[in-house]
Amino acid sequence: MTTCRLCGSASLASIVDLGATPPCERFLTAEQLDEPEATYPLHLRVCTECWLAQIPPLITPEDTFTEYAYFSSYSNSWVEHARTFVTGAVERLGLSEESFVVEVASNDGYLLQHVVAQGIRCLGVEPSANVGEAARGKGVPTLTAFLGPETGAAVREEHGPADLVVANNVYAHIPDVIGFTQGLRALVADDGWVSIEVQHLLTLVELNQYDTIYHEHFQYYTVASAQRALASGGLSLVDVELVPTHGGSIRLWARPAEAAGEPSSRVSDVLAREKAAGLHELSGYAEFAARVAKVRRDLLAFLIEAAEQGKTVVGYGAPGKGNTLLNHCGVRADLLTYTVDRNPYKHGRFTPGTRIPILAPERIAEDRPDYVLVLPWNLREEISQQLSYVHDWGGRLVFPIPRLEIS
Repeated sequence: MTTCRLCGSASLASIVDLGATPPCERFLTAEQLDEPEATYPLHLRVCTECWLAQIPPLITPEDTFTEYAYFSSYSNSWVEHARTFVTGAVERLGLSEESFVVEVASNDGYLLQHVVAQGIRCLGVEPSANVGEAARGKGVPTLTAFLGPETGAAVREEHGPADLVVANNVYAHIPDVIGFTQGLRALVADDGWVSIEVQHLLTLVELNQYDTIYHEHFQYYTVASAQRALASGGLSLVDVELVPTHGGSIRLWARPAEAAGEPSSRVSDVLAREKAAGLHELSGYAEFAARVAKVRRDLLAFLIEAAEQGKTVVGYGAPGKGNTLLNHCGVRADLLTYTVDRNPYKHGRFTPGTRIPILAPERIAEDRPDYVLVLPWNLREEISQQLSYVHDWGGRLVFPIPRLEIS
């Protein structure tokens, strides 16, 4: 990668180089274990002109999202987060049965099912056929498509402009950030609203959340770089909320530039926090790679010591972030016997690169391991409740990020 995908600058500085890994959602079948597996460099850089952090577009969205292993509804807390958002958006924007809501990357209907329940007309735009089909099974109208200016214009032509366009956990997944933003503008009414949730680069850096760096995340946003990205498609940021999802995210409220008005004080407050942390200059990124290396050393030291002592360690969850962590640390089945996941799609498959078996969650109670390594650490509260029974036999939970913690 030689130029910034947002501003075109050639001034890209290294933040952290995680080596080469396979795409994090390419879970292997047993038949694929004896086949070659492609890996791609995973090197995060930041543009010193617009401050967009980014990795090279070595895989395409079509490679990842045509058939997708992630179903949002398997996280109870995420579904509840979506329900709370819908309730708040209806009140904030005065949505009614006359309104129209579009969600981009609507997955399995985890959010729009709550819009349907309120009697509001809606449409999901979801590129993955398998999860889109699950949404339609819940009664959520879903178009199988990637968003760009043409798709946005076609949806607007057929269904009318949207009063609210939602884009949760997708703004990082698009290598053509300008075209995608133009698609959002094409969807939304001239006086409508766009709500975007995306992980905040501030918490990623401050809390060592480097495992959220993977190939389907093409860029990582501060509010400052998000403002510039939105402006590239004719949208203006008018408000921002800090939300706890995914270890710390920003909810961006934007409107068409001509209807936006002045941004709220919360925008300037978060911009000031980012500037104080040094994220609008190179100094804020200087120690990140060293802290990442310590996370790796600490996890490996724990796993090796447990193996030397004859202790059993298994994993909980098979999220994309977990595969970045396992590959970067070089963890194999000799140190992590298996992991489990609530998603039946993954059962009987193996983690990409590290080739650790993925089993059903019930296996933990059957085997009574000494330690359970929690890979989706961002769902700590929810998973700690789900795994409370592990303490019945003296087992303990292990959280690797932001620092190794055994509870």
